[in-house]
Amino acid sequence: MGHLELINCIFVYIFQDLIELHLPYCDSLSSRSLMTLTSFRETLVSLCLFRCKNIFYRKGGPTLACPEDSEDEDEDGRASRQNLETDFSFHGFNRLRLLNLGSLPADVKVENLLKPLKSITSLDLSEVHLQGTAFLTQWRDRLASLVLYNVDLSEELVGTVLELVNLRHLDISRESRRNTKFKMTKEVLTVIVKRLVNLVSLDISGHIMLDNCTVPHFEEALGRPSTEPCKSSLYPFQELKRPLQFLGLYDTTLCNVTHIPAYKVTGSKNEEQVLNAIEAYTEFRPELAHRAINQLFDIARIQHCSQLLRALQLVIAALKCHKYDKSIQVTGSAALFYLTNTEYRSDQSVRLRREVIQVVLNGMEQYQEVTVQRNCCLTLCNFSIPEELEFQYSRVNQLLLKILEPARQDESIQRIAVHLCNALVCQVDNHHKEAVGKMGFVKTMLNLIQKKLHDRTCDQVMEFSWSALWNITDETPDNCQMFLNWRGMSLFLECLGEFPDKQELHRNMLGLLGNVAEVKSLRPQLLTPQFITVFSYLLESKADGIEVSYNACGVLSHIMFDGPEVWAMEEPKRDAVMDRMWKAIQSWDVSSRRNINYRSFEPILRLLPQGIAPVSQHWATWALFNLVSVYPSKYCPLLIKEGGVSLLEKVLELESSKPETKEMARKVMEHCEKFKDDPMETNNGQDVNYGQRG
Repeated sequence: MGHLELINCIFVYIFQDLIELHLPYCDSLSSRSLMTLTSFRETLVSLCLFRCKNIFYRKGGPTLACPEDSEDEDEDGRASRQNLETDFSFHGFNRLRLLNLGSLPADVKVENLLKPLKSITSLDLSEVHLQGTAFLTQWRDRLASLVLYNVDLSEELVGTVLELVNLRHLDISRESRRNTKFKMTKEVLTVIVKRLVNLVSLDISGHIMLDNCTVPHFEEALGRPSTEPCKSSLYPFQELKRPLQFLGLYDTTLCNVTHIPAYKVTGSKNEEQVLNAIEAYTEFRPELAHRAINQLFDIARIQHCSQLLRALQLVIAALKCHKYDKSIQVTGSAALFYLTNTEYRSDQSVRLRREVIQVVLNGMEQYQEVTVQRNCCLTLCNFSIPEELEFQYSRVNQLLLKILEPARQDESIQRIAVHLCNALVCQVDNHHKEAVGKMGFVKTMLNLIQKKLHDRTCDQVMEFSWSALWNITDETPDNCQMFLNWRGMSLFLECLGEFPDKQELHRNMLGLLGNVAEVKSLRPQLLTPQFITVFSYLLESKADGIEVSYNACGVLSHIMFDGPEVWAMEEPKRDAVMDRMWKAIQSWDVSSRRNINYRSFEPILRLLPQGIAPVSQHWATWALFNLVSVYPSKYCPLLIKEGGVSLLEKVLELESSKPETKEMARKVMEHCEKFKDDPMETNNGQDVNYGQRG
């Protein structure tokens, strides 16, 4: 027995009592799958082969049991359309009741194929070419549901349908009003309603109405919209005995009338009709669902979506169902952007928002197309980052880095993706930053910076990239090492030279270098005449208030802390640099508001109890004094928690500490003591600026 036959035998044995088989859109299945189907003929009750376009052809394609490669397959992996399968028959499928053969190839004679089936109650022949119609009457007394979507109607076919008096659901809709010869008249609709008295569901979407089926506006029943047949604004439906459960009027003029005798109507008149259309057409009519989702997009963007939960669930379902359909992915992701924005946020549960995130990430994985990627990235911007994305943290970072890999990416996507990357590495635990660093985050950001330098452009992508590097190197030595390994310092110097007036850029770069300088093992790489000269020059910078000068002084403070013995260069002199540091610190306003956010004071506190570099000690004390005096409610508790007060006491005890440093240390301690006595103090009326800490 061959491998393929063995797989089929195992499959048949496992599913020997198979009752229902649902295989829509499996266009890689070939006629070998039909042979496997015959094994279930005695038990199968429901079978869906909708748009399985190659299943009635020999050669190529996988069997039902196993997606196995075949030497006979065409290049696209689908079955050859040369040899029609003629041996298959539905003979023996005596229990089969529900059958969907939508998009059956025109080569297949549907009448002969279906003739053995005696018990069919539900039949879907969407998009099937019917050479004759009389065969449908063999189920005259049994057929309850008949779908003829996109089937060319004729007087003969309508006449045959009218004989199926037990129909409860009839679908004779079309994708659009174009390319149809048949005109839906008032007489045709009236006779359908009169003859098919058991109908509870009717779909006539996409049809052209030849004459006036609607009641003139001045003759319409007064009052609120009604479902009572006697008040119907559509003449043919006044013949109904009771309202229909469902009436499909999508892409017709009939959906716009006031009184429609149906509980659920598809159309484009209002949000309810549009949502009904998405719900009704998603699975088997993605081309209609796509149009309806596009209309929902307009409602959410221009008007207001009143059924938010339902709308989100329907769009999510459509995106999951058609993850390989580009048009659905484009319109669905665009709709999600507007349905998840601030206006609707309070009505969404954590579980629902997580579903949105997952389906957005699915779209990003499947499609590299510009519009889908942009829509997905924009939708992610509607979430609290990183908090709401943390459950998919690794996955979302990998996808964003993949977007940023190409050397020439769409500018808008690049900007959004870098912004997201920056937000994702801000305010997260170090193990998250380390994991993202290992994914290639640092290298990717440096590559973007290199490209912008090549283009001589300093834009948001450039600034966000440096900001992201500032955040991802915070207290993560491995990431700092990667920055140095990938020519980070060379790019720093090039950016400084190319963009001397870009204050935000300078602040982000110096913040990052402050993180590098905090790593003792990496500081020797910063201790070169070129770098020390640049840092000394930046001490005098007025860019972004005090931030650039402050960060440059912070870098030098950590270097000075390593002592005079490591200072091997002739120029600049260590004492001269320290003098410039003292001068810079004295020029700063201690009440300056800051564009920085410290999560820990540990790198600053280690500079306090030492006499190797009094200027480093002074910088650290000034930093604490500024933060606890301007933002006491945020930073007094942090300083107390991390043992800063006891370290400040040691500053007072050290003979090497400068008088001005001791005075400042006392003031910091007083602020902390005052805060402990009155913890309700609120920042002297000023808010913390939660910028980057680096």
